[in-house]
Amino acid sequence: MYTIRFFLLIAVLILHCKYEAIGNNPQIKITYQTLVNGEIRNRGGSTVVVANSEASKSFSESTGMELIPQTPEEVGYIDFNKKLTYQVADLFDGRRIYTETPFSEYPVLEETGETEEIMGYTCKKVKGSLRSNSIEIWYTTELNVKGTPLMSHGIVDGLVIKVVRNNNFGLVTTHVEKIKKRDAKPILPENPGEKVDAALYRHLLTGSFITTIEVFNDEQISWGNPIENPEGIQLNKTYKYAGGTIIAKKVKLPEVTSDYLVFAELEQYSNGDAYDRTGTVFIIPENKEKSFFHALENGVETVPAFQAANGKSYPGTVTTPDFAPAIELVRFFTPFGVNHFNEQVQVYGQEWEDKAYYKQDITELLPLLKGEVWIGIFIGNYDQGGHKVSLDLKYYPGSRVVREREDEKETWIYPLFNTLNIMEMAGQDYGTMFENDSLEIAFEVPEGVENLTLRYISTGHGGWGGGDEFNQKLNEIFINEKFVDSYIPWNANCGSYRKYNPASGNFWNGVTSSDYSRSGWCPGEATNPVFIPLKNLKSGKHVMKIAIPIGERQGGSFSHWNISGVLIGEK
Repeated sequence: MYTIRFFLLIAVLILHCKYEAIGNNPQIKITYQTLVNGEIRNRGGSTVVVANSEASKSFSESTGMELIPQTPEEVGYIDFNKKLTYQVADLFDGRRIYTETPFSEYPVLEETGETEEIMGYTCKKVKGSLRSNSIEIWYTTELNVKGTPLMSHGIVDGLVIKVVRNNNFGLVTTHVEKIKKRDAKPILPENPGEKVDAALYRHLLTGSFITTIEVFNDEQISWGNPIENPEGIQLNKTYKYAGGTIIAKKVKLPEVTSDYLVFAELEQYSNGDAYDRTGTVFIIPENKEKSFFHALENGVETVPAFQAANGKSYPGTVTTPDFAPAIELVRFFTPFGVNHFNEQVQVYGQEWEDKAYYKQDITELLPLLKGEVWIGIFIGNYDQGGHKVSLDLKYYPGSRVVREREDEKETWIYPLFNTLNIMEMAGQDYGTMFENDSLEIAFEVPEGVENLTLRYISTGHGGWGGGDEFNQKLNEIFINEKFVDSYIPWNANCGSYRKYNPASGNFWNGVTSSDYSRSGWCPGEATNPVFIPLKNLKSGKHVMKIAIPIGERQGGSFSHWNISGVLIGEK
């Protein structure tokens, strides 16, 4: 009995001391609003600081807005006695993390000697610099508390009333409220969570917002090895086709709203093949009677073909009423032997990279990147070692605020053509249909679709002096026999990728093969799509033609063009 009374007495004394300390050190709640070019903006919520003479905490308050679930709850703390700050975050996965920073790591602030009355308080002005941004801060000591809504801009020995960055953006106090003694609580956290360094803290914080779909992880793309595909169609299982030069997988992608950004992140390295190769990341639309998957399973000759004037048939390249070609997400080119040949080739002053890395924004195709989707990668090669690849799709929200589904934009996406011979190692011919001809595609735009754009990717090939790989060639686009647009695919920056190309040939004059300018590509680079506006294109039936003056054959050498086109419009 006495033991219980003793512990109860101790607990009462602790609570008394705790609240006595709060009572002797009154707290103040300060509300800040965004300041843009001298004007207060009330949209987007406010920043709140709770402060006393020894500590403060700052956090955001949203008003009338529902935040997306993965938004971390973040609070910044300042301990003026220890001269330390803490940033604490509760993450979507349930983890609590924090990072600790001494005052000495924040910008040095210089007293200017200027004063200004703001909100009825006399404020001193200090200034500083943060990563080439000018910082101006006004603070007061009249309230006998200390704190700031923006720790990153510097710590002052008082309460910050206004902060301005680059003379145009900042925060300003709009409300000051004394907290009643009975409502006051200790400011500094008792359990800040798992301690991490500042870089990892920021990485985990922003990573909470990112939805990452791992499509392929260190998968081999090669030729001539045994292939045993899973039986039937299974999610998240890798299938190989065309002798192993194509990998494909059906994955389930997130049903995100239209404000999201989506990026493809691809890594590639040589597992034995020394040459620069054409690669493509593609999806297979399944909204028609036959898809490119039908070609993979049954042979490319089983899908509709484009009949060219040169007498050749090019199956799987153009849209028809019952067939849709593969849609390119990323066109990329492997460098000469990165990783596998790093130790075999030494060049003075040159250190080789371990892998090639490609990251490309593919947001314009977001409507296709939802639900269950077939995604594939092709790298043309005849090597048993071949290449290794990894692919992630990353989805980034465009806003912290939840969007209503009725606000969603509806996008119409229609694949027109793809002459890249993805099934090259299973008999699909090169894109030589431009010999004395043009690629012709019939299509129909539905009623209500407008503001059309052609997403166009074009690269020229033919690896000798007279080949189209090394010669500038005009690409012309016509619709219904009328000229629409033209451009010359050409990359003059290939020397930037030297560190990825250990097996590239070096010539007598000091130039390496990978340095040479090429028709829309470089070894080790992804090719950017070109977006051609077709604003005047109305609903109804149309015919598009692509004309390229392909180079003449020389013996066994020939040129070809890998082009793909997708129509994108608004409903």
